[in-house]
Amino acid sequence: MIKLVLLRHGETLWDKEGKLAGWMDVDLSPEGVKQARQAAQRLKKEGYTFDVAFTSVLKRAIRTLWVVQSEMELMWVPTHKSWRLNEQHYGALQGLSEAEIIEKFGEQQVAVWQQTFDVPTPPLTRDDFRFAGNDPRYQDLTDLTVPMSECLKDTVARVLPYWHDTMAMPVRNGKHVLVVAHANSLRALMKELDRMTDGAAAELDIPPAVPIVYELAESLRPFKHYSLAG
Repeated sequence: MIKLVLLRHGETLWDKEGKLAGWMDVDLSPEGVKQARQAAQRLKKEGYTFDVAFTSVLKRAIRTLWVVQSEMELMWVPTHKSWRLNEQHYGALQGLSEAEIIEKFGEQQVAVWQQTFDVPTPPLTRDDFRFAGNDPRYQDLTDLTVPMSECLKDTVARVLPYWHDTMAMPVRNGKHVLVVAHANSLRALMKELDRMTDGAAAELDIPPAVPIVYELAESLRPFKHYSLAG
């Protein structure tokens, strides 16, 4: 039986302040580091090991992976980083707190963004300091590829090619694969694996630093999935 482990990063410094991060490169809080360590301990206790790991290019996911690898003595495991596993891009809402967003746009509009699959947040402009096209980690992306804003539908659209073209092969070959990413990039993967409806994917709750284990057939269709909660 093939097993795939998904892990959302731990708490960030902005989570403590209620701010939306999106593609902003926010680090883990001390609590987030602790959460990552606890996730590693749960995995180790259950006998998990990994041959390869995938993560985003954002430090909160990368550091979560580092902590897990260190705690499990798996620092040698090959790691692949891709912007395609980044969190959903929240456009002009990035860096704002929930209270600021509600004050500016109203509770009804915020509820729409939180609960729908295909309604993007307000976009950035190219002259905004938050525009990812000025960041060297995205230098290989074209102007059409660098997002100004996304909805979950857009996130799914960029995650799935990476899953099918790159990530699925080692899983199908029986490698022990760990994916450390973000709430919405993991929602995209789970939507594909479980053949979820758009609405179900939008409502999916993925807690920070709790390993999610998929047991898969050779076709990569899941028999089941479950959390390794403490």
